[in-house]
Amino acid sequence: MSDTKPPAAPLAPLPWPADDLSVFGPVEARPVGKIQHYVGRVMQRNWSTIPHVTHNDEADITGFEKRRKAWNAAHPDAKRTLLPAMIKAAVACLQRFPVFNSSLSADGATIYSKKYYHIGIAVDVPTGLLVPVVRDADKKSIGEIVEEVTRVSEKARTKGLSIAEMSGGCFSLSSLGHIGGTSFSPIINAPEVAILGITRAQDRFLPDAEGRPVLRQLLPLSLSYDHRVINGADAARFTRAFAEQLEAFEFS
Repeated sequence: MSDTKPPAAPLAPLPWPADDLSVFGPVEARPVGKIQHYVGRVMQRNWSTIPHVTHNDEADITGFEKRRKAWNAAHPDAKRTLLPAMIKAAVACLQRFPVFNSSLSADGATIYSKKYYHIGIAVDVPTGLLVPVVRDADKKSIGEIVEEVTRVSEKARTKGLSIAEMSGGCFSLSSLGHIGGTSFSPIINAPEVAILGITRAQDRFLPDAEGRPVLRQLLPLSLSYDHRVINGADAARFTRAFAEQLEAFEFS
């Protein structure tokens, strides 16, 4: 007769707290909006099923910002912002690192490599978070991308977007730079395998070739990736390549 005990069954998750919050003070109850409820369910599924890892880096956009401001001064009717340039940088990196432009099947047995380049852009709206998709970004000029980003962002904040307008993305960008922060871990938008978070650029002194302090403008980058598909070394290479794309970006 063996004294070995059978392995203990895994603990079931505790039920959600059902406290009567009104006993602690005044409360106001309101139903969760349909969009927020849907997005919340999607986020819960993605976070609980994808093994997320976040890699952080910085892009030196000192030269980029000088070129952008010079362009805007010379073209006041066709001003450029950071986001369209990041879309172009993302496309270049997806082309260089095809594993980031893939999707994993639900059973984890098949990887689908995509031959198109649709980029999602997270838009903060009063009812939640929407991610319209800029399709065929590799085939569009920077000017065309500027126009499309403006159009879909405005539609997301006013009329709302259809499921079709938020489907089919290859890679997503989520920027909090207009608000602040130094880094965060964005949740992957399945069936994509990575998403890049961007926070506010920071001025910091760095040593030049002679060791003298020089003020530079650094943009924090936070890449969340699906560790079932992407390894850490490739994530680091991708993020560094993205930074280098921005650093060398020329406006047109």
